[in-house]
Amino acid sequence: MPGVVLVGAQWGDEGKGKATDLLGSRVDYVVKFNGGNNAGHTVVIDDEKYALHLLPSGILSPGVVPVIANGVVVDIEVLFQELDALIERGVDVSRLLVSGSAHIIAPYHRTIDKVTERFLGKRRIGTTGRGIGPSYADKINRVGIRMWDLFDEKILRAKIEGSLDQKNHLLVKVYNRRAITVDETLDELLQYADRLRPMVTDTAVELDKAIQAGKTVLFEAGQATMLDIDHGTYPFVTSSSATAGGAVTGSGVGPTRIDSVIGVIKAYTTRVGEGPFPTELFDDKGEFLRKTGGEYGVTTGRARRTGWYDAVIARYATRINGLTDIVLTKLDVLTGMEKVPVCVAYDVDGVRYDEMPTDQTAFHHAKPIYEELDGWWEDISKARAFEDLPPNAQAYVKTLEEMSGTRISAIGVGPKRDEIIPVHDLIHPR
Repeated sequence: MPGVVLVGAQWGDEGKGKATDLLGSRVDYVVKFNGGNNAGHTVVIDDEKYALHLLPSGILSPGVVPVIANGVVVDIEVLFQELDALIERGVDVSRLLVSGSAHIIAPYHRTIDKVTERFLGKRRIGTTGRGIGPSYADKINRVGIRMWDLFDEKILRAKIEGSLDQKNHLLVKVYNRRAITVDETLDELLQYADRLRPMVTDTAVELDKAIQAGKTVLFEAGQATMLDIDHGTYPFVTSSSATAGGAVTGSGVGPTRIDSVIGVIKAYTTRVGEGPFPTELFDDKGEFLRKTGGEYGVTTGRARRTGWYDAVIARYATRINGLTDIVLTKLDVLTGMEKVPVCVAYDVDGVRYDEMPTDQTAFHHAKPIYEELDGWWEDISKARAFEDLPPNAQAYVKTLEEMSGTRISAIGVGPKRDEIIPVHDLIHPR
């Protein structure tokens, strides 16, 4: 049975939660392999809306084993807030597994994140202030705390001391903040140890056994391609590998286990935070997309920046991830427009770019070159087959497929769980 990777193909908020939920009844494990609680998924089931931040979307699918793998950084307080909220709504969360090698977001990581952003001023990155970047920085600097450490108080204290020794100098002498004590950090983290213990395991071994047993494993990315630390619009990116390659390093599963890679992409484009955005709209059409599409962050509540579909980015995401399929979401939001522009290339100081320029300066100055496609007025939320779509909507999808470089295998026509058109089977062993 296949290993399937699901990634965002733009700057995030593409609807990965809905795509994961669509696949949920056909997979045995759903694995979150990167990021933390700095991104959110919204899943609508029977008119009930669930907003998830740290938990894999598969936790809402009965029988599926949700896994937080080693590539994730975990704010334990947030983890239990989400779990308790689901328990209150009758969701069974007992199957959750957490990697013992996953790094922990300590209270001082959140503090460092917030004060650093304020210190940067106009040069700020636009982080969520949740301590994601500082936690990953400690991981790379080899002073991080992992889940396993919670179960050995002596080791945990030593690691906190080592990390705070440097950070307190920074907080006090640079940012004019109070020093954080070892004891307060130790006490906050240890309060979760007993409840965590049954969940924590070597998830890489668990996943290998599942694949060997013929189970289907879905690897779910947090964030998205254009926010990847290596392949995104650096430095306005996240701190982890949000592309398909991150599924391998972030879970401990070898690359030969991956059979297909699904990219989720909106029928238009959005972005949260700072950084270049070639197709961004600043007029009433941008506001229409924002209001009609409900473009406000699941995690932060911030209004998302909106723009037209960018085929250059779609081709880039297809190449970087090796996409085999695309799930196109929110096609319904475009209903009622006479013309729908699509960015087919960039103009950078008079030079045409059909592929994304990796030079930061060039991309910052990129101007979109548009082709206009005919719009449609018909309500498409009831469409359940491609042929049910109006001719102009069909033409729009076919054009995006041709421009994007891989097949569109499912089309979202509304926010509800069943408001989706299957075009091709998303689970297919190679």
